[in-house]
Amino acid sequence: MFTYSGKRGIIEKFFLCLFFLFLVPTLSLGQEYPTRPINLLVNFPPGGTTDLSTRPLASKAERFLGQPIVVSNVGGGGGSVGLGVAAKHKPDGYHLVSCSIIGLVWHPHFRPLPYSYKDFVYVSNFVRSRTGIVVRSDSPWKTFNELIEYAKKNPGKVTYSTVGAYSPAHVFTEYLGKKLGIHWIHIPQKGGAASITALLGGHITFYNGSEEWVPHVRSGAFRLLVTLAGERMRQFPDVPTLRELGHDLVNESYFLVAAPKGTPSFMVNKLEDAFRKATEDPEYKQIIDKIEMEVCFLTSKDTERLVEKLFNYYKELLTKLDLIKEPEKK
Repeated sequence: MFTYSGKRGIIEKFFLCLFFLFLVPTLSLGQEYPTRPINLLVNFPPGGTTDLSTRPLASKAERFLGQPIVVSNVGGGGGSVGLGVAAKHKPDGYHLVSCSIIGLVWHPHFRPLPYSYKDFVYVSNFVRSRTGIVVRSDSPWKTFNELIEYAKKNPGKVTYSTVGAYSPAHVFTEYLGKKLGIHWIHIPQKGGAASITALLGGHITFYNGSEEWVPHVRSGAFRLLVTLAGERMRQFPDVPTLRELGHDLVNESYFLVAAPKGTPSFMVNKLEDAFRKATEDPEYKQIIDKIEMEVCFLTSKDTERLVEKLFNYYKELLTKLDLIKEPEKK
């Protein structure tokens, strides 16, 4: 007959066995992750800077993960539609989103969105881009000031495109127009590629956006009038910045990979390491250089800090500019 202490010892051993029974598979799964393809959603249509910088990154990173990274696109809303979809995905390490930081730190200040920047955990930042204003090379404007003078004398005749309504490029252009007494018309597009097509077809006067325009400037189809970078671009040293022309507006964007909030940290760490190695690949650096972007790797923690910092910065800036949020639909 067992004593009480004997029974307690058997019970303790029983629960100890159960503990290890569940713990060991968990540890094993952590070590084996990933065990199936990873889905990476790009929150802009194909052909734009987000897409062009993400696809080669995924191709390089999957070599270090041992599983394919399947890239898909969900555009619209200046990137907010795709982020809304990504925020609802299961936090299982197999659903990621590659996005411009703007959808996280800018759009929420203008309209209600089905997500917050706090709904994600951040894997890493991988590139940075600058924006500029381009016109067709057969246009009569050789400088940005010439375009400004024409727009002042011809209210409503100048049209322009950006990647979407209430994007930084849109807001900054409208603010600039208000400051200079210009009435020009915004024709938003679903992405950079669509804006490029609109300009090539002569459907708009100018495009304010990121480096999708570089190949067309080099080919002679477009003329770069001004950049919104913090300093002159090394590829176009003769082109002034908007700040140099007396307008203190800077628009640089960061591109990052994130996962739904709740994604296990060991998965995030493994993904971060894979993307870090991908950005260090010489071939990837060449690809990014060709599309005039800049490799800019940041760790998970540093990316999280960057997102929060820029969210607060834009909130302060937009308050200072006295910009009104988009009215809510009733």
